[in-house]
Amino acid sequence: MQERVLSKKKNGMAVLCGILLLYVISIIGIYFGAVNAYSTIIFFSIFLMVVTTILLPGLKVLKPQEALVLTLFGKYVGTLKEDGFYFVNPFCSSVNPAARTKLNQSGDVNDSPTMLAVANKAAGTSMEVYNNKISLKIMTLNNNKQKINDCLGNPIEIGIAVRWKVVDTAKAVFNVDNYKEFLSLQCDSALRDIVRIYPYDVAPNVDTTGDGLSDEGSLRGSSEIVAARIREEIQKRVEEAGIEVVEARITYLAYAPEIAAVMLQRQQASAIIDARKMIVDGAVGMVEMALERLNEKHTVELDEERKAAMVSNLLVVLCGNRDAQPIVNSGSLH
Repeated sequence: MQERVLSKKKNGMAVLCGILLLYVISIIGIYFGAVNAYSTIIFFSIFLMVVTTILLPGLKVLKPQEALVLTLFGKYVGTLKEDGFYFVNPFCSSVNPAARTKLNQSGDVNDSPTMLAVANKAAGTSMEVYNNKISLKIMTLNNNKQKINDCLGNPIEIGIAVRWKVVDTAKAVFNVDNYKEFLSLQCDSALRDIVRIYPYDVAPNVDTTGDGLSDEGSLRGSSEIVAARIREEIQKRVEEAGIEVVEARITYLAYAPEIAAVMLQRQQASAIIDARKMIVDGAVGMVEMALERLNEKHTVELDEERKAAMVSNLLVVLCGNRDAQPIVNSGSLH
């Protein structure tokens, strides 16, 4: 269903003044008819009061970035989008199936049921009147964290925040049962589909792009790319609901508690191995440089045995965990 934007005149104030004037006239007519015993004037004044009461629901006030979807006896009439004070057909009803839906999102704080709480203290009861206006503002949806297996089968916990807004009110109201719940479910579904493509950390022989070649994509190292793919996947799913996904961000990422300790030890071991490898590579390079400099300047003539001893001593000094304690040999080298 395509959205039909109504371009009505903002005549709400004029109609309100007319209704108040007719209401005053009807009261005066009832009083005048009762005093002078004119039943015709009384009936006409009562009829006029009933008419003015019927016209009151046709007054609609819209704030900036709000919309009102109107139906007349089940038929879609159109949508009011521009802020102002309007008068519409009093028999038209506004529709918003998500008015009572509360999700973990910013819009439900400001946009939550505008409750006219008519409290009857004597009876201890209250009545809530929900606002059927649709917010066109950008809202942030922050669903609960999910436990998902990555492409290697490791369980992880991940959470995302999605910034979204309604761009087509007709699709949002009529194409899905509840556009807020629909968005929430599609966010969870898209998150699962994308996360299962990536490993938590960089792993060998893993293709995350679908081109058949292994790459270095991971949830932790490629968070921007992953978030962009999640946004695109959500957008494809909620297009029919008239929703635009502005941005998706990963707000929480960690291994599941049952394997977090083991994975931490694994990461620490990998870090130690990488550090040791770097130290050894640097030490070997320094030893090679020292031997080359000695040979170039012919500072000391060393045979193969003494070169091996020198290399061994330098590697021990450079690769050791503690500072070297020098021992001065005052004897002869021969």
